[in-house]
Amino acid sequence: MTAREYHDRTAHSPASVRTGGHTLEWDIKPFPFKIYTELSSFALPRELDPPVIDTLAAIAGPQTDGATLTLSQLATLLYHSGGVTRKKTYPGGGEILFRAAASTGALYQTEMYVAAGQVAGLDAGLYHFSPGDFTLRRLRAGDVRRAFATAAGDDSLASRAATVLLTGIYWRNAWKYQARAYRHLFWDSGTMLANLLAVAGGLELAPRVLTGFVDGEVNRLLGLDAAREVALELVVVGHETSIAPPGGALEAIDHPTLPLSSSEVDYPLVREIHTASSLSTPGAVRAWRLQGGAGARGMAAETARSARVAALPAPRREAGRGLGETIQRRGSTRQFGHAPLTAEELATALWAATRGFEADVPAGLVDLYLIVNSVADVSPGAYYYQPAAHVLELLAAGDFRNRSSYLCLEQSLGGDAAAVIYFMARLDDLLRVFGDRGYRLANLEAGLAGGRAYLAAYAQGFGASGLTFYDRHVVEFFSPHAAGKDAIFVTALGRSAAGDRVTIESNLSPRRRPSA
Repeated sequence: MTAREYHDRTAHSPASVRTGGHTLEWDIKPFPFKIYTELSSFALPRELDPPVIDTLAAIAGPQTDGATLTLSQLATLLYHSGGVTRKKTYPGGGEILFRAAASTGALYQTEMYVAAGQVAGLDAGLYHFSPGDFTLRRLRAGDVRRAFATAAGDDSLASRAATVLLTGIYWRNAWKYQARAYRHLFWDSGTMLANLLAVAGGLELAPRVLTGFVDGEVNRLLGLDAAREVALELVVVGHETSIAPPGGALEAIDHPTLPLSSSEVDYPLVREIHTASSLSTPGAVRAWRLQGGAGARGMAAETARSARVAALPAPRREAGRGLGETIQRRGSTRQFGHAPLTAEELATALWAATRGFEADVPAGLVDLYLIVNSVADVSPGAYYYQPAAHVLELLAAGDFRNRSSYLCLEQSLGGDAAAVIYFMARLDDLLRVFGDRGYRLANLEAGLAGGRAYLAAYAQGFGASGLTFYDRHVVEFFSPHAAGKDAIFVTALGRSAAGDRVTIESNLSPRRRPSA
């Protein structure tokens, strides 16, 4: 399959890293914001009520369908998923604008769009969210939900208040990561989804993820140049409304945008895997869901293969920190100290990473392996996490700090962290069940799980960082248990080293509540 070939050809190895020869051309680094040059902007409310629900309670997934979706709620959802939350200023005046969710290389290739049907305070239409000036720009007027429902093969899109659409811009990530960027599209949109699902759940908007849709039609409806930007996931949010009225075919749109950079480098492998994993008709979408759902249920969960099982403490159900505060504080840790985590802290992060979520296909497609370096009451070693039993199966005891650093592309973060989660999947089985689109699912779920581990870490007062890895060596290290699997993503957890802090400035102001 194309996905297997793509995965193997973009695998990291010591030889590929040392002989690749890729250098960063700073003069053509892509601009981090998509700018529509001829569309007027609609300012979103800048004083927001941050989600006060406890972070861990939000991750647990309240799925009630609340009151009418308002513009203020939509602004809260967009800000805490993809907004600019921090600013770091360097000597000489340079600055970096950090977003609510982590992104590989801080390149932020994930864009957000909203198909609004019945949002109080906002006219029906299709909008692009601009985090730079915190505005919406309308791409299409009128209720477009029916068209997206048809393209997704799911009538619920026509009757829910709105749909948030996530897309990925190839070049913005490929500038640094070359053809491996296609993996990153789903790691990063998955991390953003972790925020989006938690916030939407906390606002009682009953979010549901759709990974199946007619790619060409959704890209056309959004007005995307599909050689450069493509739709990745759709998320329906909000209450049930009156069904969007039927309408004729929507004409193509092509609103001018500011070029990302003066020149771009094309990586055909990225376009090839996306085309191979695309669906062409609503019927094909529905058949894919049915076939994949039935096949995934036949992929039995693994059980312990030895008696060396360590029970974990029950996960915390409350962290004492609201979701809005956690997201505002979140950032990728750049240097870990060797101070240990508690077993309860690790147990809570693992529990959070493996929560289910409402989607059009089953979850539970990735497995969690760990190297534990410094966790109180958990011996250093290599482990496999069983989410159903909430236990760690010991694969090998010992100090593997140096090995973990090596596996994480010889980065010290992998060795200094208290624990490192290696997400793996039976990729060949997934591709047999879901076709090439299964590759998207594996990377998306790993990114989402990593994003939830991020949230759980910062809610509990420690840090996290996403890492890349030597693909084959990760599998070999955890084998024979991991035989037949592929490494998908890595998330390191631990306490920040002293001095690993940046001065930040909030871009938006939470609405002040009157004191009691």
